Amino acid sequence: MTLAELIDYFDWTPFFISWDLHGKYPKILQDEVVGEAARSLYADARAMLDRLVAGDLLRARGVIGLWPANRVGGDDIRLWQDEARTRALGEIHCLRQQSGKVSGKPNYSLADFVAPQDSGVSDHVGAFAVSVHGADELAAEYEAAADMYNGIMVKALADRFAEAMAECLHQRVRRRHWGYAPDETLDNAALIAEKYVGIRPAPGYPACPEHSEKAELFRWLDAGNRAGMQLTEHFAMLPAAAVSGWYFSHPEATYFNVGKLDRDQVEDYARRKDWDMATAERWLAPNLGYDPDNG
Repeated sequence: MTLAELIDYFDWTPFFISWDLHGKYPKILQDEVVGEAARSLYADARAMLDRLVAGDLLRARGVIGLWPANRVGGDDIRLWQDEARTRALGEIHCLRQQSGKVSGKPNYSLADFVAPQDSGVSDHVGAFAVSVHGADELAAEYEAAADMYNGIMVKALADRFAEAMAECLHQRVRRRHWGYAPDETLDNAALIAEKYVGIRPAPGYPACPEHSEKAELFRWLDAGNRAGMQLTEHFAMLPAAAVSGWYFSHPEATYFNVGKLDRDQVEDYARRKDWDMATAERWLAPNLGYDPDNG
């Protein structure tokens, strides 16, 4: 995708936060405390955007995939290679909230938003991986010239391009490629406010905090060949300006925080991932609700 077509999908608020200027765009530009600094930074960012677009200095690449899918068991989602659902592609391993909830409120798992295999419903799940290439190299050129400010600016804008591409592709998926919301007409403010139907959670975020799930996602999408993306041994994405995740279309699909996990769920997750407990506890360490060294 071209850089120019992505700018309309920018969410500028995280850009200002990355520079320690807190406030929602565009109100931040008129803020009594940080407004002057925000306006100056924004002017510099727009000037850099003009340079990036005019010189075609960054490349936005991405890939999407859509597959037949069903919930299996309580918390797994099986993807299929064929609409007849005879050849499995693999599974997404989900985690369920364990915290106490208000009466009547469910403890969610992402698997809840996919039809069970025995339901007869022809459900699907999507995935995406997008990345912006060239930012690190361009930033290094600025830094070599002792221009640290513009080096940081390039990286900050590359992150905005990656997020914008994720937003733009998700809109196209809803309207056309999957087509479950063909009549959607939302402006960018509504997109930022997530007024659309469906979600696109990313491995490593609160609803699916375990990063190793990216490995299968990248394999299914062939993200290396199709989008020039790689994973490190700790499942960080390269290039750094990158976003990946899944698409769910269920009208009640929502984001949530899995929160702290008790030992029984970690044991269940280890079984489903074919891991030993030590491996599961290592990858789920930030979410453990117990001390694994204490019996």
